[in-house]
Amino acid sequence: MSTSQRDVDHALAYPEPPASPLWHRHGAKARPLTDAQKKRNRELLDIAQRTTRHRSPRPTKPLAEAS
Repeated sequence: MSTSQRDVDHALAYPEPPASPLWHRHGAKARPLTDAQKKRNRELLDIAQRTTRHRSPRPTKPLAEAS
């Protein structure tokens, strides 16, 4: 399904509302990561992407019978 030019123009007519003031960081800026921290993060990310997370089995009883 393609959108018409009128639909596109209508969507652009309403800009996004401004971000919440709670999203703005107050105070000191975050310190940049050291090279060692970057390397450690890359290693952890690589390990996390290779391993699978096992989910706990779901209960077999319906909730009404479980209580």
